[in-house]
Amino acid sequence: MSVHPPLDLFWFIPVSGDGRYLGTATGHRPPDFAYLAEIARAVDRLGYGGVLIPTGKNCDDPWITAAALAPLTTRLRFLLALRPGVASPTYVARQAAALDRISGGRFIVNIVTGGNPKELAGDGIHLSHDERYALTSEFLTVYRRLLSGDKVDFDGKHIRVSGAELGFRPIQKPAPPIWFGGSSEAALDVAAEHVDTYLTWGEPLDQVKEKLEAVRLRASSRDRSVKFGLRIHLIVRETEDEAWAAADKLIANLSDEAIKAAQASFARESDSIGQKRMTALHGGGRRDNLVIAPNLWAGIGLVRGGAGTALVGDPRTVADRLREYQALGIETIIASGYPHLEEAYTVAELLFPELGIANGARTVGRKNGAVGEYGVSGTGVRLPAAAE
Repeated sequence: MSVHPPLDLFWFIPVSGDGRYLGTATGHRPPDFAYLAEIARAVDRLGYGGVLIPTGKNCDDPWITAAALAPLTTRLRFLLALRPGVASPTYVARQAAALDRISGGRFIVNIVTGGNPKELAGDGIHLSHDERYALTSEFLTVYRRLLSGDKVDFDGKHIRVSGAELGFRPIQKPAPPIWFGGSSEAALDVAAEHVDTYLTWGEPLDQVKEKLEAVRLRASSRDRSVKFGLRIHLIVRETEDEAWAAADKLIANLSDEAIKAAQASFARESDSIGQKRMTALHGGGRRDNLVIAPNLWAGIGLVRGGAGTALVGDPRTVADRLREYQALGIETIIASGYPHLEEAYTVAELLFPELGIANGARTVGRKNGAVGEYGVSGTGVRLPAAAE
């Protein structure tokens, strides 16, 4: 049993699609709501602390999706991505308050300032990189004050409201939490000024430490403190060899042409500092440069934008790697794995015991007392569970 405080482990709702392989239509699963509901019900029952639902032109809307999933779950918190600038902070605050009430206080916003100017232009946002963060700062000033119960007058460069207020307050007080990620200097300033939890992608420990310390220093100068979370993929198997074989299988159908096209697109269309850092980890698409730190694998970033690394290994080893991030100040892990339904079970069954997280499915099974063929097998002999 772990002597460390349990990490808060979130999972991922793949509103842009799912599958067993990256970069191919083979085994692709479209993000129909029935499938997303399967994942949400499973992770709710298994004991995950929440789910991240991303945003983007290739994603089903996270807020509508969460509103539909909330009544199907009982404990999951919903971390919903939002791009400032696509709607006014007053309107979004009303949505946030409604979702917080509908879900019984389980709403969290994940602010995504955005790193693809072409896609942002499609949403009507025509600002430079640093201007977007200036907009984000103004947006969060108004948004938080409204959800905290203030009547707001604000006259900024990008946002102007007069007499804004909410008729219905959220359940969470003083307001639902604000989570946020970004690696640029402008992003670190926004984190220090406004957010409750700062998120980083899964970079090597020294790089993550540098970012967290930069946010701490900036927040301290404002008499604030910030919590920290890690967004990463997990590939956990009973043995190291099995885990690395699963990692190799995930990109087994990935062509060199697909990698080249994806990397060219990231370089051409993204002004995200975080994306540039992800790309640098594997040298811009080199298959022979994917293990970038102990058990840290950059294969997912060959074709996936954003979070592109995974921790790969047996349960004890992956838990040890996560504890190393925890020692830097990470409290929440936002994890995912392909395909997300099956991997949610695998992570819960193999990794939860090492992290000291209660597996809700196992608890339910014990209460029911039904062992079935995977224990008694009709012989009258009960086989001990390895994880017990």
